[in-house]
Amino acid sequence: MRYILLFLCFLFRVYSSNGQFSDSVHHYVRYGLSGIINRTNDGRSFVLNNALAFNVKKTRIDYNFSNSWIYGRQNNSLLNNDFSSILNLDILKNAHRLYYWALGSFTSSYSLKIRNQFQSGAGFGYSIIRKSNAELVISDGILYESGDLKLANSMHDAYSLFRNSLRLKYLWRISDKFELNGMHFWQPSLASLNDYIIRSSSGLSLKLNKWLSLNTTVSYNKISRTNKENLLINFGLIAERYF
Repeated sequence: MRYILLFLCFLFRVYSSNGQFSDSVHHYVRYGLSGIINRTNDGRSFVLNNALAFNVKKTRIDYNFSNSWIYGRQNNSLLNNDFSSILNLDILKNAHRLYYWALGSFTSSYSLKIRNQFQSGAGFGYSIIRKSNAELVISDGILYESGDLKLANSMHDAYSLFRNSLRLKYLWRISDKFELNGMHFWQPSLASLNDYIIRSSSGLSLKLNKWLSLNTTVSYNKISRTNKENLLINFGLIAERYF
C-alpha cells in the first residue's frame, strides 16, 4: 500500500492554479485515478479507473476531449479492459440557453463484449440551470453508430444503425468544497426500442486544495445487443488545472 501512496503523490505533483474559468482562463485539464484493491488469503482482485479530460472554452464554442481506461483482474482472470474516447463540440452554449452539439466517439469494452464501436452525430441542448455553482442541462440528437460485438459462442455481430441520444447532465458545487455531478445517457435504436445503450455516471468530490480532490464515482453501463452490463464504484483522487 505504501508504494501506491508514493506513486499517487508523485503522479499528482502539479502546480496549483485557479479554480474556475474566467476572462483570461480558457483551458482546463483534469486527470483522475481511482479504483478498488482487494486481497485475501484465497486470492486478490483489483479495478483501476484512469480518466483524462481536456476542455477549451471560448465565447461561441467549447471543445471537450475525454478519455477513460478501466482495467481489472481477479486472480488470473480478466474482468475489465474498457477504453473510451470522446470528442464533442458545444456551439453557442456560453451565449444562449439553447445550443448545438456535435460529437465523435470510440469505445472498446471487454466487460460489455464490444470489440469496437464508433458513434458520430449532432443535436441540440438546453441549459435549464446555468449558474457559477450549479448546472442542469438536457440534450437530444441523432447518432450514427457502427460496431463489432462479441456474442455467445465467439460469434460476431458487425452492424451499423442510427440511435437517438438523450442526455441529462448536472453539477452542483457546495461552499467551494463539495461537488456533485452526473451524466446519464439513454440511446435507443431508431429501428427498435429493444436495442438500446445505457450509460450513467455520478460523482461526489471533496476539494483538498486548488488542484486536488478526493472523489467517489458510481458508473453503470448496459448494452442490450450483448445483454451485458457493469456497475463500478470507485474511490480515488482527481488533479485539475485551469490555465
